[in-house]
Amino acid sequence: MYYSVATLVFLKAVDIQPACLGLYCGRTVQYINASTEIYGDCGVCPRGQRTDGDKICRECTGSPGHYDWLYLGFMAMLPLILHWFFIEWYSGKKSSSALFQHLTALFECSVAAIVTLLVSDPVGFLYIRSCKVVMLSDWYTMLYNPSPDYITTVHCTHEAVYPLYTIVFIYYAFCLVLMMLLRPLLVKKIACGLGKSDRFKSIYAALYFFPILTVLQAVGGGLLYYAFPYIILVLSLVTLAVYMSASEVETFKDLLVRKKRLVVLSSHWLLHAYGIISISKLERLGQDLPLLALVPAPALFYLLTAKYTEPSRILSEGANGH
Repeated sequence: MYYSVATLVFLKAVDIQPACLGLYCGRTVQYINASTEIYGDCGVCPRGQRTDGDKICRECTGSPGHYDWLYLGFMAMLPLILHWFFIEWYSGKKSSSALFQHLTALFECSVAAIVTLLVSDPVGFLYIRSCKVVMLSDWYTMLYNPSPDYITTVHCTHEAVYPLYTIVFIYYAFCLVLMMLLRPLLVKKIACGLGKSDRFKSIYAALYFFPILTVLQAVGGGLLYYAFPYIILVLSLVTLAVYMSASEVETFKDLLVRKKRLVVLSSHWLLHAYGIISISKLERLGQDLPLLALVPAPALFYLLTAKYTEPSRILSEGANGH
């Protein structure tokens, strides 16, 4: 087999090309000559690309898996749940505006989620292209910049989990903008049962928890990706027990007295079901769907054992024992 001089020079250049160091450093495809790809220098991959097994930057052409969508759903629910919590906390018993504020918060987060999907690549569609998450380090590429001579650092930081990391920040930004546009006008008109200093407290609370959520995603996004199903289960169990204890719910009759208690219970059940689905991923429906029957179990266990753990009864029995 005979090669031209230009081909031999090119092959020789490829042979002496230094190895691309670092876990996430790669070579971009500059252009394609016939069927041969010509690569650039080793460095950071452009946004929307990540390295393959040969250290070549390849465009993300896949779509998020079921678990990825569940993670994005969890991150989208966090501001909504916090909105509802603080609206309920500051609305007071005399205010009739809580329901409208709840609906407005739901509208804000829903519109923000839709707009976020529309502005993501591909623009104008309600789906996104993404890179596959392989391991935890994919979320923290800034920690894996190589130093070949222990002096000069090659910066190869890029979004290897595109767009699961940055899309959450975009969503939070839209949530904040929509809240500032809609909520103050609504609260000013309908929150008549609250004082002037109290009616905007739920909005002030959002101005605190949005930066906290942003920092949480920036620092712990990868950890949340792997741990969020268990976080949902633990929080739903703890908050349900705290709510039922604070509301002095001890029997099934106590739940039926107020519709609000049934709404809260149903919300916790939905969260619990979401956590179970996230853990099992429903990959095997025949085995995973029956797990949803466990959703009411914590509430039933609490109602069946509440009368035995009532503090006044324990204290009285202790006194009688002495």
